[in-house]
Amino acid sequence: MNTLVYSIDKSENPETLYVNLTNACTNNCVFCLRTQKDDICGKEMWLEHENIALEDIIEQFKQFSTPKTVCFCGYGEPMIRFELLKAFAKYLKDNNPNIFIRVNTNGHANAIHKRNVLPELKGLVDEFSVSLNGADEEEYNSLSKPRISNAYDEVKNFIKEAVNEGFSVTATIVTGFINGIPNKEKCKEIAAELGAKFRAREFIPNGY
Repeated sequence: MNTLVYSIDKSENPETLYVNLTNACTNNCVFCLRTQKDDICGKEMWLEHENIALEDIIEQFKQFSTPKTVCFCGYGEPMIRFELLKAFAKYLKDNNPNIFIRVNTNGHANAIHKRNVLPELKGLVDEFSVSLNGADEEEYNSLSKPRISNAYDEVKNFIKEAVNEGFSVTATIVTGFINGIPNKEKCKEIAAELGAKFRAREFIPNGY
């Protein structure tokens, strides 16, 4: 069975649930968990198929108690399945208005869909965590190995647009996989210039 909704908390009432919409991604990050293992906390993350309906996600979501936070984050880029993400976010807000919704994204959505999708998520998504992962294009490409052109500029533009649209935005990097890359202090400066918060996450083998 496809793992569409999962928890990394072993308690009976996890505060955060995660949603795995796709295995497709426009990056091939060298540090990505999916290059190291097939599961997250025992839950198989590789989807058997991607013919996923909104009802499939809702069915798995209802197997848990209502969480405080729902985060779109799996083995692929969730914004690739934009319409499905939007539909489930709307379901969540319609039924549980106080749920906090975060999207962990590589920031390529506007390039993928060839339009600014952010206005369509106002009132549905509360926060974006965007993988900056580079103080310049060279650093970004060495870590993220993007499959689209102008990927680094697309990420920075997405962060700026999301801030301008009024979303809470955190620009993130992964440190410790390659010594000295990315330049943490420079990335922090870029995040500030774009109006975003900043978080550096130390690389952990196998993720947990």
